[in-house]
Amino acid sequence: MYLHLGSDTVVNTKNIIAILDLESTSMSKNTKDFLKIVEEEGFVRNVSEELPKTFVLCEIDGQSVIYITNISSKALAGRAERFK
Repeated sequence: MYLHLGSDTVVNTKNIIAILDLESTSMSKNTKDFLKIVEEEGFVRNVSEELPKTFVLCEIDGQSVIYITNISSKALAGRAERFK
């Protein structure tokens, strides 16, 4: 099944590793460092021009991809859960 992340971006739910609230997880120094590194490495895809709320960690064809979206983590997790 596929999950809509915003704009015209959808991902296969099998590729999703984690759906994380950006505000609460970015309080951690480790998470801040992780997000900085993956952005510098080019693994981040911003799928919204609005205020970011969530990042979705995926592995697609052996490559890590982090999607930044304005859709709440609770809404995304609920959508993903409905399709299980």
